[in-house]
Amino acid sequence: MTTTLTAPELSSMDRCDRCGAQAYVRVVLTGGTDLQFCGHHWSRHEDALRPQAERIVDETHRLAEAPASAE
Repeated sequence: MTTTLTAPELSSMDRCDRCGAQAYVRVVLTGGTDLQFCGHHWSRHEDALRPQAERIVDETHRLAEAPASAE
């Protein structure tokens, strides 16, 4: 049996390491360092981090989703 490890889905409790806004991207670097970014800071640092990343969880597509209406 093969076990696949997946990063947990990012929630509103996950914060950007640069500015404290909600994180939509988690980058796991070789060695296990975990970085989280908002959409703005991910786009700013993506080119430098992508080659070093062991795993990337990119949920920036959620930024374009319409919020659920409260009834």
